[in-house]
Amino acid sequence: MTSLKVWDIHGGIHPPEHKELSNRTPIQPAPLPKRLILPLAQHLGAPAEPCVTLGEHVLKGQQIAVASGFVSAALHAPTSGVVSFIGPQPYPHVSGMLANAIVIDSDGEDRWIELEPHLDYRALERPALLELIRQAGISGLGGAGFPTAVKLTPPPTQRIRTLIINGTECEPYITADDLLMREKAAELVAGIEILAHLIQPQAVLIGIEDNKPEAIAAVRAAIGERPFVLKVFPTKYPSGGEKQLIQILTGEEVPSGGLPADIGMLCQNVGTCVAIHDAVLLGKPLISRITTLTGEALARPMNVEALIGTPAGELLAFAGLEQNRLNRLIMGGPMMGFTLPSLDVPVIKTTNCLLASTLEELPPPPPALPCIRCGECAEACPVSLLPQQLHFFALGQEHEQLKAHHLFDCIECGACAYVCPSSIPLVQYYRAAKAEIRELEQKQQKAEHSKQRFELRQERLRRAEEQKEAERKARAERAARAKAAQGESAQVVSDTTAATPSAAPKSGLSETQKKLKIEASMAQVALKKAEKQLAAHDTPELQAQVADLRKAAEAAQQALDAAIQQSASAAPTAKPADDEALKKAKIEAAML
Repeated sequence: MTSLKVWDIHGGIHPPEHKELSNRTPIQPAPLPKRLILPLAQHLGAPAEPCVTLGEHVLKGQQIAVASGFVSAALHAPTSGVVSFIGPQPYPHVSGMLANAIVIDSDGEDRWIELEPHLDYRALERPALLELIRQAGISGLGGAGFPTAVKLTPPPTQRIRTLIINGTECEPYITADDLLMREKAAELVAGIEILAHLIQPQAVLIGIEDNKPEAIAAVRAAIGERPFVLKVFPTKYPSGGEKQLIQILTGEEVPSGGLPADIGMLCQNVGTCVAIHDAVLLGKPLISRITTLTGEALARPMNVEALIGTPAGELLAFAGLEQNRLNRLIMGGPMMGFTLPSLDVPVIKTTNCLLASTLEELPPPPPALPCIRCGECAEACPVSLLPQQLHFFALGQEHEQLKAHHLFDCIECGACAYVCPSSIPLVQYYRAAKAEIRELEQKQQKAEHSKQRFELRQERLRRAEEQKEAERKARAERAARAKAAQGESAQVVSDTTAATPSAAPKSGLSETQKKLKIEASMAQVALKKAEKQLAAHDTPELQAQVADLRKAAEAAQQALDAAIQQSASAAPTAKPADDEALKKAKIEAAML
């Protein structure tokens, strides 16, 4: 199904395309390299964590690194071989810095693990299908490399109503998506069907620029009677940007600082769709991708299906690199790509092009001149920013002004620098300013976290000191109560002793009887104290203590009674006055 209704974006440019260099031959299989370098960070988010050890033999498609967080992606062995190294290796970045990677020495057999296709994916629950995509290690193959499973899991409050498939490929020189759509249109449509089953959108739009007639015809034939809308629109750079493509196909604009999901949109690259087809219907993880090898320093520019981790030098040698003509090796296109530090860096999941340019093809830019305020940059900006103002704010490090003028809406497409008559490298200033702002924000965030940790520690120490003080007071109160109880017990004993001297001689109480009488009195005093505490604080522990004290008091009283009865039976001739004294002592003990 085809719809002609499209919109236009602000600005944009029409640089020379140079796509004819590499789009005239079919996709070629790249030779199997002897050594593969697989960086652990080939996507946005946290790097993967190795799950293999040195010397371990792995099979093609075997997982060698697991996702280390929600925004992360797994890594798989592109061929069978032995893990020979885990550690810093060359990495495709403009800085030339090393990055942690897993190195596999190929055994030449290219043996697969046992694959598990899921042809009946419609019978799977949504979480299970998402997990298949997550475990396949798929990240976006058209841009920044955002993990696909994360992108397919929007917040519950966001309903995706339109699925947009990006087949634009507006960057000069690059033809990887063009050849993929020509040769794998059926797999592309099958992958789109899986995505549509996952997110249940109201509409599926496929956007392709009109400079790819063969790809348009192949995709249209593969769509058939499916309710997918193929939209063909005029070629303009950078119409392949996510927000720009949404505006072209739907007429809606993503708000400043927002994401497509905020307006119910979800974009996926055509290469990502084919990778989803391979993962679900074939059981294959993402271990290879279509990469454009182009530039006038190559004798045979072409597109190859390269294994992830293949050194760039081996691919360029396969395409007939003329080393003496090579001036710059660029990963990506001439507008948004970056110069590689060496030929040893590997192909990663986001490598869509290796551009081997000559000095005549991409000469160095002339020295920058002062800005003449012509306004050409503002006319070319696809995001409707003010590049000239951003440039001055970046020079003055006016970060608040940069944020107020929406610096982070800049997609770094390079259109402003391309049209600048003063040859000012505007995008470089923007990148540097973004990095400075991010660094300052990270420092502020760290400082805020440190402040929070300090305040929490101080509060914790204050609570601990209060608890210690309360415990000290409680101990002092217990000691005071114990001292008072001892004083009362001593007073009771002295009172009892003072009351019994006249009776003792008369009654003839023995030393044993006196001792039992004192113990009974003290047991009664302790019982009364415990009962008062129980009345004030009724707890299971106090209840058990009172019960034990009551039993002890009763036992002491029974011992005293038994001793007195034994003494009375032994002396039946005692005087009545002695009996009266004995009764009086027993009554006093009971009252106490």
